[in-house]
Amino acid sequence: MDVIQRDDTTPFTTADGSTIRELLAYRNSSIRNQSLAEATLPPGRATTEHYHPRAEEIYYILRGRGRMRLGSVEREVGPGDAIAIPPGERHKIFNISDEPLVFLCCCAPCYEHSDTVMTEDEGCAG
Repeated sequence: MDVIQRDDTTPFTTADGSTIRELLAYRNSSIRNQSLAEATLPPGRATTEHYHPRAEEIYYILRGRGRMRLGSVEREVGPGDAIAIPPGERHKIFNISDEPLVFLCCCAPCYEHSDTVMTEDEGCAG
């Protein structure tokens, strides 16, 4: 049985600019076809717009308020909201609150830097 304690994971910055803690993936468990991570965006920041050619994602907001852009549609999101992100769909999330925006990110197949295609300059992330 694989049980991973959040505080035992090491945070790292993904290609889109968010800080994540990979909770479960093939790198640390018997999971092979998906990954689960906790992502954090500081107040006033945003990820760099990107898409994943192979992976579909689910974001589940835990804390804070955000504005999610999926394709050309934007919507405010907050705790309890789950967001479906199909493969190939450009997306970006903005933290619009004065506290960290914390959300779970599930990817299938597992998150890989190599499956992230940036669609804007990283300087536009804030």
